[in-house]
This record gives sequence, C-alpha cells and structure tokens, in this order.
Amino acid sequence: FPSQLKSQAPGSTEELRCLQVLNQQPEGSSLEKLSSSQGCLKLASTIKAYVATVTENIIHRSAVKEAWRSYYNTSEGQLPPKIAGKPSAHLTLRPQSLAQDGRSQRSGNLSQSCRHAITHWGHSSLLSHVQNMTYRAGRLRVEQPGKYYVYSQIYFRYRGAGRDSGPQLVQCIQWQPAHSPPVLLLKGVGTKCWAPEADYGLHALYQGGLFELKAGDELFVSVSSLAIDSTDAAASYFGAFRLDL
Repeated sequence: FPSQLKSQAPGSTEELRCLQVLNQQPEGSSLEKLSSSQGCLKLASTIKAYVATVTENIIHRSAVKEAWRSYYNTSEGQLPPKIAGKPSAHLTLRPQSLAQDGRSQRSGNLSQSCRHAITHWGHSSLLSHVQNMTYRAGRLRVEQPGKYYVYSQIYFRYRGAGRDSGPQLVQCIQWQPAHSPPVLLLKGVGTKCWAPEADYGLHALYQGGLFELKAGDELFVSVSSLAIDSTDAAASYFGAFRLDL
C-alpha cells in the first residue's frame, strides 16, 4: 500500500513511514502507541475520522432508503410484512357493504332480531388487519384454538320523522362451530327516543367478551337494521384477538 501510494501521489518520507507503521499495527491496537511521533498520530487520527464519516454516511443513506421504501409501500396501500405473532383481527365497515348485505339472505338460521349478516368488511388497510386468522365473506375463521376476546361496534344512523321514537336497534356477534348452525354469543340492544323534528338519530352499540374457541370456528356480526353510518371506518368495526391465560 505505501509503495502504491508513493507511485500515485507525492508525499513526504515521514508520511510514507507512518503508513508503513500503521499497516503493521495489529487489529484493534490503540493509537496511543504512536504517540512517540506526533506526525504519525495526527495522520492516524485523520484516517480514523475519515473512515468514521464514510461509515456514518453509508448508514444514513441506508436508513433513508429504507424509510422511503416503507413510505412508498404504505402510500400505495401495501402494508409492510406483518411479524408473526398471536392471532388477531380488526375489521372496519366498507361503505359499499350495506346495499350488498341488503340483497343477501336475510333469515336462514339467524333470529329475526339479528337477521342481516354483514358480509363485507375491510380487512387489509391502514385501519384494519388480519393476522394468523382467516377472513372470508364477512366471517373470521379461527386457525389456532384458545381463549379469544371478541368485540364489535356498529354505528347506527336512523333518520325518523316527526315524533318517531326510532326502532329497536340490535347488534349480535354470532359463533358458528364447524358443521353446526350459528350460536348467539353476544347481543346488544338500544332504543332511543329522539326529540321531535330532530336531525340526528345516531346510536352506537358496542359489545365484547372472552370465549374459548376451537380451530375451524367462525365469527360474524349480524344486525336488525341496515340503517348504519358506513362513512366512518373508525365507528363500525369487528375484531378478535387471542389471550394466553
């Protein structure tokens, strides 16, 4: 290295001698051993500072590049890969779901009070996710058995007229074991008496509970009325996550 440096660029004899000494130093040795020569010590400190600066710049560029890649994927609606972990899901109501659910089968094995099954949830966005569970047609399927906290909230928007007190609003969380009819897990009921000529008529029903579920069990939400505010993804949601108890 010193001989190559000497042939490529002019330098003092002392600098070349310092480079030879540095090249012969064992890895991890301290610069204090060069204190006998202030010129060598200064040259060694300069080289060390340069290497540190280059290393810092490389790390900084790498971090910025990774941050931009993450931002680009998120802005395109593609979330970063999820880290393996406990089963969990959080779904948000999709605006187009109400008309589609209104044309779906209304009764079947469901009770009259909760005859509309919500079959279209958003499950892959910035506000929703599914991890180690399976989502299909409004249903969450359990893949790993255990105790799960299951929850849901529906934000109803009923626009009555005059002195109409409004309907009885019902929200149900249904559990369907494999090869069995649905079983009612939770049921929330709300009846509101609104002021005459009122222009509001909003009512949120939330419920949640802890249940022992098996692999293959499915969960879904059904309601009594499709008069739901579907414009706010943070207001109507459905989810579950496993607890290790």
